[in-house]
Order: sequence, then C-alpha cells, then structure tokens
Amino acid sequence: MIDTPRIVKTESQRSAIIRLTVPRADIQKVMGPAMGEVMAAVAAQGIKPAGPVFTHHFRMPSETCDFEVGVPVGSATVKATGRVQPGTLPAATLARTIYRGGYGGLGSGWSEFGSWITAHGHAVAPEFWESYLKGPESGPDSTKWETELSRPIAAKA
Repeated sequence: MIDTPRIVKTESQRSAIIRLTVPRADIQKVMGPAMGEVMAAVAAQGIKPAGPVFTHHFRMPSETCDFEVGVPVGSATVKATGRVQPGTLPAATLARTIYRGGYGGLGSGWSEFGSWITAHGHAVAPEFWESYLKGPESGPDSTKWETELSRPIAAKA
C-alpha cells in the first residue's frame, strides 16, 4: 500500500493557499473546489505551479479538519485574491512515503505509515501533509494514483 518510508530534509516552499476549517464529513466536498480556485488564482497571476497540489493539515482530523489546500509557486510572489493567500510549507525533517491507490484507502496508508514511524522510534509533530502526484486527472484506474505522505518528525527518542 505504501512505499518504504524515508527520512528527508526539506526547504520551505512558497505557496498559494486557501485555509479551511470544516466538519470532517465535508472535507471531500470542499477540497476539489478549493484546489480549482487556487489553480485559477495562480494562473491568473501568470504563475506556474512548482509542484503538485497539496493539503497541509495542522492537526489530525477530529470532528473538524483544519487545513490548507495549496500549490507550491517557487520564487513567485502570490497576491491575495478572494480566498487565495500567499503561504509557506515549512522547512522540516520529514518521514515521507508514497501511497498508491484511490483516496478511499488513504486512512489505511496513513495508519501503515504511522506504524512505521513509531517502529523506527520517531516522534511526530501534530501537522502533516499530502501532495497529490497522480490522481483522477491521470486516468480512471485508481491503482495508479500516487499521493505523497509527509509527517514532520523530531530526532529519534
């Protein structure tokens, strides 16, 4: 379900984002339109995405989800327009893996990933993010979809 996780260090990434706090049941309803809105805003500003669309969650979902939908923009400066704001994915030491499959299996992928992180003695921050490398736009066969899972970690305990 997931590739072998690895530990990576990343630099901060400028991004265009929409911050959302929604009931957990509504997350699938709001993500697609927010992604479209972000992509339209950067296109209107003549900015090319510098990577895939992502969601940056500030904590594990409970009854509500507190997260950003965004896209990296390289060195470009995003101007606020409507709900779209300039943002930054933080520099971090991350546990990272690729989940392969439909979005309905992401929960199982995160569980497997979390087990690997714990088994390898890492402590995690409350935040995490997903980058959507290949999804429905790449074809209807969801077994070929790829989502990069990232979780900031602290030094080994």
